[in-house]
Amino acid sequence: MDFTFSSAPAFRDKLPPAADVVIIGGGIIGISTAWYLNKRGKSVVICEKGRIACEQSSRNWGWLRVTGRDSDEIPIAIESLECWAEMDRETQTDLGFKARQGVAALIDNEEEMAGFTEWAELAKTYGLDTRMLSAAEINENFGSTAGDWKGGIITPSDARAEPFKAVPGIAKTLQGRGVTIRENCAVRTLEKKGGKLDGVMTEDGFIKAGAVVCAAGGWSSLFLSNSGVKFPQLVVQGTVARTEKAPEIHSGAFGLQDVFLRRRQDGGYTVATGLTTHIIGAGSFRNALTFRPSLASASEIGIKLGRDPTQKPLFGRKWTSDQTSPFETNRVLNPPPETKALKKMRARFDKRLPELAGLAFAQSWSGMIDATPDVVPVMDEISGVPGLFLASGFSGHGFGIGPGAGRVMADLVCGNAPGHDLDRFRFSRFSDGSNMRPGPAI
Repeated sequence: MDFTFSSAPAFRDKLPPAADVVIIGGGIIGISTAWYLNKRGKSVVICEKGRIACEQSSRNWGWLRVTGRDSDEIPIAIESLECWAEMDRETQTDLGFKARQGVAALIDNEEEMAGFTEWAELAKTYGLDTRMLSAAEINENFGSTAGDWKGGIITPSDARAEPFKAVPGIAKTLQGRGVTIRENCAVRTLEKKGGKLDGVMTEDGFIKAGAVVCAAGGWSSLFLSNSGVKFPQLVVQGTVARTEKAPEIHSGAFGLQDVFLRRRQDGGYTVATGLTTHIIGAGSFRNALTFRPSLASASEIGIKLGRDPTQKPLFGRKWTSDQTSPFETNRVLNPPPETKALKKMRARFDKRLPELAGLAFAQSWSGMIDATPDVVPVMDEISGVPGLFLASGFSGHGFGIGPGAGRVMADLVCGNAPGHDLDRFRFSRFSDGSNMRPGPAI
């Protein structure tokens, strides 16, 4: 896996003068939106400032789960599993997708056990196969783990995929279906004519389009700010590792209270913790009050000083269509893994999995996760700029629910009914006085 993306671009299609829709960002959300727009007969251009899936879409845990999702995300997460299966059938390459592997969480305290028991009751209303695990079942099926387990929860229908394979593989199929994909092509500005959206100016030229979808992940807030659209989004850094090959404990993904694992296609495990780090910048202070509810509910978030290029500087100026944009000077967010996070990951892994203690971490990396104040995304048209749609702030949930979200966004763009209640995901919630109700942080 090459997280520096130093190789030559794989997608350098010639830009057309016009398209029905331009998508900003080649991660799971942008690619999935393009997938369904293409199925609806729309001409689509995807502009990616770096490489397809070069940021969080290739760096995440690879969990495809409904288990534990925010109640308003559940319907889209359920649909997304079906979308993943569809994409796996129709793509021309291996996505590492494995259906019905099951996602489980083992629990060692009564408070969290009560919360998952309540969630399992909610799951029944959606017809999910979620069930609670007894301590005896855990000893039988997860006997190699260590903990004073009170019980657990599992949803057998949950799945898994390989992040570094999946999105580029889907993109390759889209390219074969006529979708234009261009890497190293930052969108600089939204262009208007007669007060209406007319298209975008990229570093490689203008594309006329009646609809634009901003799916730029952690960069969305900075991009929108240049057009006067205020989107309260910040990023946090998460660190992940993969192990060498090891015996199978569970074929899917599972949480052991403070360390989280997913069985990998290569026979190892992807390992992570809930530890994240936020880099303090001008945007942190600008959005401090808005983010207060989610910060209060986050148990393992640290802060540090540094430079976060996704944040608009305190005295930052706007850029014009003929100026180099911030997205051209920062092609790929590629932070080094956090040493503190790796040390805690190592200790927790060895404690919770004594039979695998000392198993080598073959590789580690970090990614920047786009987060909103209530830890759920925006999926909406921006009312002040008709024709501009936003799909961002997925708060670490994007890889799993991305295909379902892409289907929703495609229908919003086409003027069709989205098929789900999107009130929780409306853009206006940040400005209409709504209370921020934080969803699950993991």
